[in-house]
Amino acid sequence: MKNIQTITPKILYYGTPVILLTTLNEDHTTNISPISSSWALGNSIVLGIGLGGKAFENLKRTPECVLNIPDASLWKQVEMLAPYTGTDPVPDFKQNLGFTYKKDKFAVAGFSSFSSISVKPDRIPECPLQIEAKVMHIRIPEYSPFFAVVETESVHVHAHSNIVKGENHVDPAKWNPLIYNFRHYYGLAEELGKTYRSET
Repeated sequence: MKNIQTITPKILYYGTPVILLTTLNEDHTTNISPISSSWALGNSIVLGIGLGGKAFENLKRTPECVLNIPDASLWKQVEMLAPYTGTDPVPDFKQNLGFTYKKDKFAVAGFSSFSSISVKPDRIPECPLQIEAKVMHIRIPEYSPFFAVVETESVHVHAHSNIVKGENHVDPAKWNPLIYNFRHYYGLAEELGKTYRSET
């Protein structure tokens, strides 16, 4: 049996896909917020978003978004966004963490913007998966008042043709999502197997 010890990690980003969340600013431009807390069940996608940031402010005003999911090759562009916030003035807690204000985050990371079909925020076409979504519910847990749990419903999924298998399947052999693993960036390793429910 392996030795096991009890630890107290500062953060619990234990390996989840990075999402570049696009939301609508008050002047109808699009903001980009990198996030790493999400999970999906059917067409529902639940997001964890920090309070005091532009994404939360925008979602309360305009409850729709795009979940742009980068692949591993885009990690440097994702990291270019990390020290910036779309909130002006920069909140004190973000200033203490070294954040500065930047209006046009597309220019910062060298991303393009592309109109969505059913929601107002633009998509990021460089991301191989782009999920347009409507916000269904926002909740701030009493036990963790610094974060919001945002429930969304997918309304359109766009995918690069080179990762699509058949008509409606993403080919896991070709899709390599960017993973945020205890504040380090990773891609996927080789396939180990598949579940009995896999259709590809």
